[in-house]
Amino acid sequence: MQDEFNDPLWRQIISGAQMLFVAFGALVLMPLITGLDPNVALFTAGLGTLLFQIVTRRQVPVFLASSFAFITPIILAKDQFGLAATMGGVMAAGFVYTFLGFAVKLKGTGFIDRLLPPVVIGPVIISIGLAMAPIAAHMAMGRAEDGTELIHYQTVMMISMPALLTTLIVAVFGKGIFRLVPIIAGVLVGFAMAFYFGVVDTAKIAAAPWFALPHFTAPEFNWQAILFIVPVALAPAIEHIGGVIAVGSVTGRDYLKKPGLHRTLFGDGLATTAAGLLGGPPNTTYAEVTGAVMLTKNYNPKIMTWAAIFAISLAFIGKFGALLQSIPIPVMGGILCLLFGSIAAVGMNTLIRHQVDLSEARNLVIVSVTLVFGIGGVLIGTGMGPEDFGLKGIALCAIVAIALNLLLPGNDSWKNKKGDEPII
Repeated sequence: MQDEFNDPLWRQIISGAQMLFVAFGALVLMPLITGLDPNVALFTAGLGTLLFQIVTRRQVPVFLASSFAFITPIILAKDQFGLAATMGGVMAAGFVYTFLGFAVKLKGTGFIDRLLPPVVIGPVIISIGLAMAPIAAHMAMGRAEDGTELIHYQTVMMISMPALLTTLIVAVFGKGIFRLVPIIAGVLVGFAMAFYFGVVDTAKIAAAPWFALPHFTAPEFNWQAILFIVPVALAPAIEHIGGVIAVGSVTGRDYLKKPGLHRTLFGDGLATTAAGLLGGPPNTTYAEVTGAVMLTKNYNPKIMTWAAIFAISLAFIGKFGALLQSIPIPVMGGILCLLFGSIAAVGMNTLIRHQVDLSEARNLVIVSVTLVFGIGGVLIGTGMGPEDFGLKGIALCAIVAIALNLLLPGNDSWKNKKGDEPII
């Protein structure tokens, strides 16, 4: 391996800008979908990365941003409990990662394998993707959730479908680093089509200041919003472990031992808590940057420091945030048709890759009930009002899946076919 840690400063800066470019599409897509401020998301992603580096002693070359698993609960929690209460839930999700970090330090990783085996994680991830499929379809057709037409159908199809097609083409046929930025490519083409058809609102861009503080939002704690969001944090926790292992496999280092999985989980927890404190989406390790590390072989963690600095700097450009927020709904909808389906496919791949046998009654019960509870809108409780107790959607199906796995006989299936080696 080359001695990448002696790279000159100018090369580190350029590589840092490149890493942010790779992560940028999915980084800003999360706040645009959920209605959060993209400038705040940029700031908290940069801040979270720097906090992660402090906790891990700047040994792991990753950039932090939000997992798409949080999209569904954040949208629903915002609608029902408000933005401030949703941020309280995000902070609570950060506490979950912190708790997992301490638990791993004390008990090792075995308890995570036992608590969250593929038969639990797989259907929960499938539910996360498919539960949002109707929203993606409505956005791609330029309609509100109640079916009201927001933009003329023929016009919206000329915007959303080229955005989707471009994303597909770049993802499948792109070469080198361009294969890592299909979302950016889709957004650019969709935005150009929207601008051509006069759908882009340029007045807000012109009125926005060049430099401005991001619109930070202080959290408030609502136990219903917390229950809505916290269970979903378990799926990105598994993604985190997989991401750390993947980065270690290409850098030739065992990050599970040094700096240790407990430190990387704690770093995610601290970054997510800081994001919730300021009004940003949760921050976890990020698959797109993992792919960029593999492709470019830039293993120097200092590169991620520069990527974080660039993200924080962009957060203070007011016109940049206004430009992002002017991206029309059909552009997002076209890309989300692929994105939400991809999330569901990851869940299916989890079941397939770990050879979860659905002919076994135990596995069939867990998967079946989890999917129906997650996608079908089952509500357990008295309602979802401010004074009611209720669980539904992803939060409910995650809790049910974990409970069924722990209560039904045969919960040692977290071990793989060869013995006691963890399946993660």
